[in-house]
Amino acid sequence: MSANIPPKKTAGQSGGCSPTSEPSAELEAAATCGCCPPASSAAVAEPDCSCCPEAALDQPLAAPACDCCPDTRAIAPPAPAAFAGGADNATDQINPQVASSTRTSTFTVAGLDCADCAAKLERGMSRLTGVTDVKVNFATAKLNVTYDQTQLQPAEIEKAVSGFGYQADLIPAAGSPAGAQQSVFRVSGLDCGDCAAKLEKRVAALAGVVSAQVNFTTGKMTVEHTAPVTAILQAVKQAGYQAERLTAGSRRPETNAAWWSNRRTQATIVAGIILGLATVLEWLNFQDTVLIPLYVAAAVIGGYSAAKSGLYGLRSFTFDMNFLMTVAVIGAAAIGEWSEGATVAFLFSFGNTLQTYTMDKTRQSIRALMELAPPEALVRRNGVEERLPVEEIMIGDLVIVKPGERIAMDGIVKSGLSAVNQATITGESLPVEKTAGDAVYAGTVNAHGALEIEVTRIAADSTLAKIMHLVEEAQAQKAPSQQFVDVFAKYYTPAVLLTAAGIMLLPWLLFNQPFAPWFYKGLVLLVISCPCALVISTPVSIVSAIGNSSRNGVLIKGGAYLEQMGGIQAIAFDKTGTLTHGRPVVTEILPIGKTNEQDLLSLAAAVEKWSEHPLALAIVEKAKQLPRPPATNFKALVGLGAQADVNGQTIYVGNLRLFEKLGLSLEQHKAAMIDLEEQGKTVMLVGSATAIGGLIAVADTLRGNSRNAIRELRQAGMKHIAMLTGDNSRVAAAIATNLNLDTYYSDLLPQDKVATVQKLTKEYGSVVMVGDGVNDAPALAAANVGVAMGVAGSDTALETADIALMADDLGKLAYVINLSRKTVAIIKQNIGFAILIKVIFVIFTFFGFVDLWLAVLADMGSSILVTLNGMRLMQKIR
Repeated sequence: MSANIPPKKTAGQSGGCSPTSEPSAELEAAATCGCCPPASSAAVAEPDCSCCPEAALDQPLAAPACDCCPDTRAIAPPAPAAFAGGADNATDQINPQVASSTRTSTFTVAGLDCADCAAKLERGMSRLTGVTDVKVNFATAKLNVTYDQTQLQPAEIEKAVSGFGYQADLIPAAGSPAGAQQSVFRVSGLDCGDCAAKLEKRVAALAGVVSAQVNFTTGKMTVEHTAPVTAILQAVKQAGYQAERLTAGSRRPETNAAWWSNRRTQATIVAGIILGLATVLEWLNFQDTVLIPLYVAAAVIGGYSAAKSGLYGLRSFTFDMNFLMTVAVIGAAAIGEWSEGATVAFLFSFGNTLQTYTMDKTRQSIRALMELAPPEALVRRNGVEERLPVEEIMIGDLVIVKPGERIAMDGIVKSGLSAVNQATITGESLPVEKTAGDAVYAGTVNAHGALEIEVTRIAADSTLAKIMHLVEEAQAQKAPSQQFVDVFAKYYTPAVLLTAAGIMLLPWLLFNQPFAPWFYKGLVLLVISCPCALVISTPVSIVSAIGNSSRNGVLIKGGAYLEQMGGIQAIAFDKTGTLTHGRPVVTEILPIGKTNEQDLLSLAAAVEKWSEHPLALAIVEKAKQLPRPPATNFKALVGLGAQADVNGQTIYVGNLRLFEKLGLSLEQHKAAMIDLEEQGKTVMLVGSATAIGGLIAVADTLRGNSRNAIRELRQAGMKHIAMLTGDNSRVAAAIATNLNLDTYYSDLLPQDKVATVQKLTKEYGSVVMVGDGVNDAPALAAANVGVAMGVAGSDTALETADIALMADDLGKLAYVINLSRKTVAIIKQNIGFAILIKVIFVIFTFFGFVDLWLAVLADMGSSILVTLNGMRLMQKIR
């Protein structure tokens, strides 16, 4: 094994975007003056006056020549960035790198519903005269524009965006006034990703709504608005769902109502009873005058929620599963198939009820994180103890935690001694001893002793709150496998809709075939056309896997990183603080002559007590239990060591060169020194000007689980494991040999580590870089996936890494790889199963083997099955 230092070179990276769907726009009437676009419009109507010309997108946009078009739209306040860097951190500021006339502004973009749309908007905006740089962040629905203020203004950029069918609003710089507020709602009843997308569009189209984002996986909707909250709640209710506004810092626990108290469940039960009664009466040959009213009642009661939601969707020209089912029920009734229509309505309602239940189970895995921290705590203020809600507890308050209680706030232990179970944060299975000066986290459990904790963070900024927020954001991001789903759904649904219309009409119009049977086949295809199972196949798996990892002390920032981990071929570790503890400790004490180990260590510590060198601190730490003689006249010898007078004699502690300068013979000690140095240890000699008293070896020791972690990575199929370090080759070789690594790279500067990662990427295709998340940030960013470890309590590391290990446990790496592979396997199973079911039923429909109720059963059944299959990832991965 040898040290390989790669050449210092850089390599660019490129990304791609898969088209999904074309952007849609809703035209609204112009404002009362006839020339000003309305604030809430998704697209701008043609002006009715000649004072506000619409400029071509590739031409300079002139400012309005009249004073009747003020920009009166409410401006959204800047949302707190979850992650550092990128377009989301800039709002409206001068770019210091370019001329003073250049400004960088960030806008929220409402209605941006696909990655392809974002790419098209970016290309279109880049053609504007005066624009020097454009970036559209599809995940956050934000537009970042760098432009020349002498040629372009924010209002003109907003107007240009409206020409693409979206609404842009400038995010003001810090301290700017803002009229819009941000509200977060918990939405119940969302049972498919397509429904969530439709609800998002409906709410975003409301007057007074700047932007709306629905996170299907967490059941939450974030709205920036000037409109009343009641208007938003009413719009959600009209869409067939229930919304509840979450107040800032709200910690009210989830109330899981009994399943039978849900209105949709009640309607499903009643519809099922009526349908069952009608079916029995039909078997008994009752007349249609009795049967038809019963079937109609079953259809109306079972299909009311779907019909209501579907009709509201029709108003915004969105055709979701609710609308298709409503058409199927009405169509069946129109051709006299009353029992079919009632059965379709009941099965669809029943399937939605089951799917809602299973998705809520998945969402609970993340909601339960926040409920780990108690809603109140015992606080001592001015000598008075009182229980306060965590929202009222401030930084600097003293919180008292009794044995067995959960810790409510992040803080530092001021007094007390106890063991704390930190599994909720770090995933560590064993409690950790805590004493004065140690950090503790909200949501962890105090074991046997009482603790007094000084609060260092408010509840909303606790480590637990940040983890939950980052997990929710990660779940909202689309994984690469969803690109295939989006492309498939883009062509599949319209194709089936057109085919269904053709089957309904063409045989009757062109071939003189009877209308009813072909119309019925068309209805069956309409039911099959909704790709609910396909749409939900990936998100439910990603949600479950990320929830699983968060409970095991691993924070994965998104489905993309989760999927990539399973295909990683090479992994690179930083040495200091990753494979090793990152601090030197005394490993050997070798006295010479009559001096014993304790005397030698005590003598060295007496001298090094006054030094701040890391090696000196290691000696002092080792000797903290030993008596130390007083030392005077301390002097640091730069590059050599230190000296001080102890018991009337000058004692020296330093390297080989120091004692060579003193004129002492070291030949008999060189063999021992070389042996220790070849093990990667630093050797210090202790003695006087006339004799050497002994040798002390100091080293940065390996973590206890480093060997096991490397072995588990081998078992997981990792092809290449390397170590990157700034240490010399002798130290690097010793550690690499000890851990059985494939190779090591020594004497590396930060830029050399980046070049090494890029070199490994070229050789193996994909590379994971594991570091501390702070000092190794450039190398982490250069890797396909950057993993930071031991980041509990470190905001910087949480923001830097793609995957964060909350504790210093390298063994979690093999766990993440296995979780990734199982996730990808389940996603492939779900996608394959969903497509196979669709293809089979489309083929069978042409041969007349599929009834309406069977099509509904297949569609809802496949959705439920892929959901349940994805939920398997919530279980422990073996």
